[in-house]
Amino acid sequence: MHYVYCHPFYRQFLVLLLFVYPAVNGQDTANYNVNRSDTISIIATGDIMMGTSFPDASYLPPGNSPYPLLSSVIGTLADADLTFGNLEGPFSDDARLVKKCRDTTLCYAFRVPEKYAGVLDSAGYDLISIANNHIGDFGYPAKETTAFLLDSLGISYAGTSEYPWSIRRIRDSILVGFCAFAPNKGCMNFHDKGKARAIIRMLSDSCDITVVSIHGGAEGADNQHVTREEEFYYGENRGNIYEFAHMAIDTGADIILGHGPHVSRAVEVYKNRFIAYSLGNFCTYRRFNLRGPNGYAPMIKVCIDPSGKFLGGRILPVYQNLYGHVNPDPQKRAIFKVRELTKTDFTDSGIIINDEGYIKLMPSYGSE
Repeated sequence: MHYVYCHPFYRQFLVLLLFVYPAVNGQDTANYNVNRSDTISIIATGDIMMGTSFPDASYLPPGNSPYPLLSSVIGTLADADLTFGNLEGPFSDDARLVKKCRDTTLCYAFRVPEKYAGVLDSAGYDLISIANNHIGDFGYPAKETTAFLLDSLGISYAGTSEYPWSIRRIRDSILVGFCAFAPNKGCMNFHDKGKARAIIRMLSDSCDITVVSIHGGAEGADNQHVTREEEFYYGENRGNIYEFAHMAIDTGADIILGHGPHVSRAVEVYKNRFIAYSLGNFCTYRRFNLRGPNGYAPMIKVCIDPSGKFLGGRILPVYQNLYGHVNPDPQKRAIFKVRELTKTDFTDSGIIINDEGYIKLMPSYGSE
């Protein structure tokens, strides 16, 4: 378990957390269908944008502090060997806008205050994708500042041409390779499949576990399904995420973590490797549409063995309230939505999801 700095605002919530997700914090391996000491756990979340100082400070959370946004889930996030999220925008206090905007008051460009980076460390994040359509909004200086801050916090990151992949060690001896892809300028482009294969193969050959992140697929409530085809949004080719995910596993990836559509999508087990096709909006303060399915999302805890084989997992449903706070969802909407989409899009997904969000392999699921 990670060390977690206890910010004064959410210190009062820590006892409550033991009752919110007791099976997770209690390491309930029976419900995960896992009973082995060498199990590796990964918690994955979707898009993170904790507030932007652009176009002005009105888009920052009250008190200019993002800590309250995550106070209700902070303990759960840290309860894994690895915690992953997608950083939807760079950290910078003063970088200048390079994104082309006709009207800067309406432009969706994100510049997250540098002091907010510490929240990722406090929450226990280990792997951060910076492959997305907003990481370059404020140019190379902001990307460089983001890399410097993440390095200073010991958080691994990947996904741009400057920072294509990373490797970190867990449990003293297990090497985890991490890479991230998106169709956007300045990112490791998943349309260049040759380069993507080379990176994934290199990490697979060098590391025990290889984690691949994909930012792609069309956006919004009308695009919750995995189409298995090229997806387009506002004229941009957002990729065939199904094809890329399967290619990545065929090349050596052990877990695929998708984001970009801003809604939840199905999950799948392919060749004993877990795929989450979209983890939705996790912590996106202001400037994001949070109506309907855009406003709730899964945190997914996945258990794998040292070879990367999927053993079990759980969907932990959350939603963002009117104040931008991420809260456990008593309605369990992300569980039911992901289960519905998985049944619809993957009749051969290889898994069963119950009402509590536990993900188990079907008894008949084969070794390949």
